[in-house]
Amino acid sequence: QVQLVESGGGSVPAGGSLRLSCAASESIFRFDAIGWYRQKRDLVALINSDGSTNYANSVKGRFTISRDSAKNTVYLQMNSLKPEDTDVYYCNAEESFYNQALEQDDHTDYWGAGTKVTVSS
Repeated sequence: QVQLVESGGGSVPAGGSLRLSCAASESIFRFDAIGWYRQKRDLVALINSDGSTNYANSVKGRFTISRDSAKNTVYLQMNSLKPEDTDVYYCNAEESFYNQALEQDDHTDYWGAGTKVTVSS
């Protein structure tokens, strides 16, 4: 069973920085993409297996997603934090496969337990 363990959350004043980490129990290249979400719903940042990245408009220029394949870890560097960034951040890994029963492409999502980020004004 794939496990994702987040760390790095905490409380900072507005303008501060945090770095979130997502450590996977498997090689991160097993997954098509690994990303950070708020409330398991809103995409914050995503890194694809080819290294390309996607960001929510609200975090572009402030947040940076990166990976360390040797450590099977994905990071989210969060700078210039704002009170509206306050939330629980979840790491997600997506793995695609062929569903033989349905005879179509399918995917599995793995989630971490989340890490709380609080930004005070």
